[in-house]
Amino acid sequence: MSPTPNHKPTNFRWTIVGLLFFATTVNYLDRQVLSLTWKDFISPEFHWTNNDYGNITALFSIFYAISMLFAGKFVDWMDTKKGFLWAIGIWSLGAVLHAFCGIVTSGILTGNWFVGFELAKENIAKVQDISKIINVSVTLFVFARLVLAIGEAGNFPAAIKTTAEYFPKKDRALATSIFNAGATVGALVAPLSIPFIAKAMGWEMAFIIIGALGFVWMGLWVFYYKKPQLHPKVNQLELDYIHQDAEDCPRETSPDLAKKFTLKECFGYKQTLAFAFGKFMTDGVWWFYLFWTPAYLSSVYKMDSTQSALPLFVLYIITLLSIIGGWLPSFFVDKKGMNPYSGRMRAMLIFAFFPLLALLAQPGGKISYWIPVIIIGIAGAAHQAWSANIFSTVGDMFPKRAIATITGIGGLAGGIGSTLINKSSGVLFDYAHKNWTTVDGIPLLEKFPKYTTERIPDDFFKQLETSGALISDGIEKGYLIVFSVCAVAYLIAWFGMKALVPNYELVK
Repeated sequence: MSPTPNHKPTNFRWTIVGLLFFATTVNYLDRQVLSLTWKDFISPEFHWTNNDYGNITALFSIFYAISMLFAGKFVDWMDTKKGFLWAIGIWSLGAVLHAFCGIVTSGILTGNWFVGFELAKENIAKVQDISKIINVSVTLFVFARLVLAIGEAGNFPAAIKTTAEYFPKKDRALATSIFNAGATVGALVAPLSIPFIAKAMGWEMAFIIIGALGFVWMGLWVFYYKKPQLHPKVNQLELDYIHQDAEDCPRETSPDLAKKFTLKECFGYKQTLAFAFGKFMTDGVWWFYLFWTPAYLSSVYKMDSTQSALPLFVLYIITLLSIIGGWLPSFFVDKKGMNPYSGRMRAMLIFAFFPLLALLAQPGGKISYWIPVIIIGIAGAAHQAWSANIFSTVGDMFPKRAIATITGIGGLAGGIGSTLINKSSGVLFDYAHKNWTTVDGIPLLEKFPKYTTERIPDDFFKQLETSGALISDGIEKGYLIVFSVCAVAYLIAWFGMKALVPNYELVK
């Protein structure tokens, strides 16, 4: 007698979303280790300035951008399972490599290679030429960020491709918003763990411990992932639900249907340009908040990395509101009868207004540091809601075989935007700190003209504060400028995308 068929659809697709969520969480934890350790632990050892850190983050952004272009093609070529494994394996290796930059710096500068972390610090402290310490250490960290960027570039193309495999179009924004919330959770967990690991065990162990999480994920991915039509945990009812869109209906196979999109072809579509423009304008905003908020709390409110843990925790708790970004377009589609692209664009317009609050972040900080913390949290939530939907527009407009490639092109554009904002922020903050700061109401360079050409010592401002001098730090004006740019970026992006693709058009 044949077994009774299961008349209820399985829900294994949500297990896959859980794995994507875990991968994205690890992805953002690995990115955050540097931003949460450089000011208190790494900078004193290597004498970095804001510009040095800005150079590292800017180069990471451009490495990530270029890698995204090829990562999408790589994932489409290797397919989802192998492509994701390669990506997370490479970025986990890159994360761990950061830990050994101090030892290699010691080896290059002193000739002592076979030392531990603490002895490397002692050797570096004996080097008199600070410029050599800065140049060597920055170069090594840039190399580690290169490896990290190459691997991390594969996360979103592979994840977006996976959601297209396991979800119908109407549910993809919700699935994307859930796994994309891993970015927020990673940023949330980071300040509660990384500074304390660094303080107790050294900044090097923070990179090693967080980097090792990626290797754990690889084991889970090998065990759980298969295509839905091949997976024993996906029954026919769930498979029918997944493949409810017209493009997923069984059709005769042909060379044209199996053919991959070339990069040249992809760049020829206005849908590609719309997606790329939206990413270029907005990705850098999120990366600025991610990379510079710990430094902002340190520079403006004099918090060390452990003191800023609670404000950063609250900030990213607020950012979790971004999950609404997956629900809202579904409401417009199911309740208002809009097509997926129109519903998504309507939702994105709503989300584009919330970042305008960033115009009040720096002025509000005069009252309490909690005001910019809350505002950045709301702006971050709006970004993640926007991000979940802009990623899903790719699945709305392109066939599955092109999704990872188009996602990679958008990542390239977003990475270029991120490079510009990170590099310019580092330059601006150092300039503002030096040229717009006043001491007892007198411009810093007028009171201490020698620093017009000389480097300001690391402990100079602490000594001034100890002496009772009244300091108005010009860096606050620098942050006001960047916050203002971040505030208007989303509306510019939305109107640009709408001009390029005013109505839903499927690429065939």
